[in-house]
Amino acid sequence: MGAAVTRDRPAEPTPPPVKPPRPGTPRVVWWRLPLLVFGFVALALGLGAGLARLGVTVPPVAAGAAALHGPLMICGFFGVVIALERAVAIGRLWAYGAPLAAGLGTAMLAHGGGVVAPAFYLAASFGLLIASLQVLQRQPERFNLVIAAGAACWCIGTAAWAFGAPVHRIVGWWVAFLVLTIAGERLELSRFLPPSVVAQRVFAAIVAVLLLALFAWPLPLAPRVFGGALLALALWLLKQDLARRTVRDRGLTRFIAVCLLSGYAWLAVGGSVIAWNGLAPGSPAYDAALHALLLGFVFSMVFGHAPIVFPSVLRVTMPYHPASYLPLALLHGSLLLRLAGDAGGRLDVQRWGALLSALALAAFIANTLASVLRGARGRAAARGG
Repeated sequence: MGAAVTRDRPAEPTPPPVKPPRPGTPRVVWWRLPLLVFGFVALALGLGAGLARLGVTVPPVAAGAAALHGPLMICGFFGVVIALERAVAIGRLWAYGAPLAAGLGTAMLAHGGGVVAPAFYLAASFGLLIASLQVLQRQPERFNLVIAAGAACWCIGTAAWAFGAPVHRIVGWWVAFLVLTIAGERLELSRFLPPSVVAQRVFAAIVAVLLLALFAWPLPLAPRVFGGALLALALWLLKQDLARRTVRDRGLTRFIAVCLLSGYAWLAVGGSVIAWNGLAPGSPAYDAALHALLLGFVFSMVFGHAPIVFPSVLRVTMPYHPASYLPLALLHGSLLLRLAGDAGGRLDVQRWGALLSALALAAFIANTLASVLRGARGRAAARGG
């Protein structure tokens, strides 16, 4: 992945140029698209399941999955997207078995196969772990170790869930899967502006504390320590990430930086809520913390990295447009509304926040499709010219 440099400072890496297709072969890798569709089906079902939990009328297939809101979002959507991106990166056909298994798990859930669905998600998590370990073997760097640790967290949490553990007991493992995956990827990019030795040791200590808290989860203070580690990681990323510099640039580079910095702010919020209140299931703090982390932090990362991930996975062109800020602003506004509902005990406010969050994600998908279409028209015009 290359990096543009502006005025002697590194900018957010841009997608690598796609090599011209050989005669007789398609430029766009369409066969990967069904795997992405699996992921977005899980996203739609997961959003519907979450709305059903708040009393919103949704289609029966989503209402029937209300108890599976978390697994659909984490294993079904993020599992597919992250495993697919990893498979593309290592370039091995077997690695595509992981996103396929996660997609099949979602298909099982949607068609009444909830008993076997966890086995498919577990297979997907093991596939991602194997792929991550292979990358680590090829390139034994600290960031790859962190990413592999994130994949291991998905394995551990999903294995416990598959063997009957309730979601609230293992949700810390799933949160760590996403947080460590993102943190490892950002640590990789920090090579363009390397942190000091002290900063690197602090990062390693934060990750170690986070993992120790997960293994000690049954202890009363463990979730609070976990929250404190998340808060410390957010502060570390806010200080060390290239986004602090690239936010001064323009266009796509600035948009990505805004997504990252706002995401780190939500990571700090979620970590602070857990550090202060713990993570008792059913409590307002539980709802607020998990949505700050999984909606505010993780989806901000998704919004920011989509213009890089989609071109690398499908080999499509996604020209930047300022309209990309609209879904991001709607996401943050909806999440503020939801947390206000949590704080005030107002179910109606929570419900409106959830509806607007679903609208933000729908707007993100629509904006992504519009960008792909603009890119396709631009390519067609270039070929015609």
